[in-house]
Amino acid sequence: MSIMPERKQALIKDYATHEGDTGSPEVQVALLSERIVSLTGHMKTHQKDFHSRRGLLIMVGQRRRMLDYLKRKDTRRYETLIARLGLRK
Repeated sequence: MSIMPERKQALIKDYATHEGDTGSPEVQVALLSERIVSLTGHMKTHQKDFHSRRGLLIMVGQRRRMLDYLKRKDTRRYETLIARLGLRK
C-alpha cells in the first residue's frame, strides 16, 4: 500500500532534521512506519494475501535495521524517534 503524496510530504516535513531532508533515518523510519500501519490494516481484511505479507515483513525488517543503526549512532535521536512514533522499544 502506498502513501498519499500529501501525507508523505507532511511526514517528511515533520521528521526532517534540516531543510530539504528526505534521507535521514528519522524520515525513512517514519515513512516505513506509515506504510506498515497501512499494510497491517490491509492484512486484517485479507488474511491470505501472502505476497503482501512478505512485503510487510521485509518493511518491518528494514525499519528494524534503520532503528538499530540510529541507536548505534545517536541514542538520544533513537529514543526521541521511537517515542514520537509510539514504537515499543
